[in-house]
Amino acid sequence: MTTVTMAETPVEEIAPARPGPRYSLFALTLAIIVGLVLGYLGGLLTPFVTKPGDDSPEAGFARDMTTHHAQAVEMGLIAYRNSDNPAVRQIAIDIATNQQGEIGMMQSWLRRWKLDPTGSQPPMAWMPNGAAMVRDGLMPGMATPEEMEQLRRARGREGDILFAELMIKHHIGGIHMVDAILMRTNDEEVIEAATRMKNTQRTEVNILRQLLQDLKESAKDN
Repeated sequence: MTTVTMAETPVEEIAPARPGPRYSLFALTLAIIVGLVLGYLGGLLTPFVTKPGDDSPEAGFARDMTTHHAQAVEMGLIAYRNSDNPAVRQIAIDIATNQQGEIGMMQSWLRRWKLDPTGSQPPMAWMPNGAAMVRDGLMPGMATPEEMEQLRRARGREGDILFAELMIKHHIGGIHMVDAILMRTNDEEVIEAATRMKNTQRTEVNILRQLLQDLKESAKDN
């Protein structure tokens, strides 16, 4: 069995964002819905000349990244509900709303291409050796069911640290998937969206790394 090792994608260092205001669960839910609708409409309104086929890299990427993003949205919502740390809550809501909007966009691609939301091919089949990157049905960087349950139960600094660690790994896995589609597509819309995804996730990884460092340092002081 071939073992594929993902090297950590380097990211540029940036200053961590200032914590934003606390949002009510109603406001968070509304933001998620708005992001989904805007992403969906944006994908529908973009003109196209040719459309990818059912077994194309573009279709595989849209389907797999939708699944990948869905877990990130869930992780963000869990962290938002469970954390009392303003910085954690801010990055959590940013991730949840951004990725929900991108889910809407990718699902609109599939609808416009007249393709089903799910295909007949296994996850990661759209890229060479992609199947070797899947572990127990999970794509690169995705948290296991046990890790997700641990995140749901965790509270306080322990939960914040776990969220940051899991989301960093999750984003790095997503970036590798983005790199793969950028090497395999000529679709300008997909290239533009994938590049934007990569830039956003690289920025969020930097914020999460700084946040994780701050959390661990504060734990030593107590």
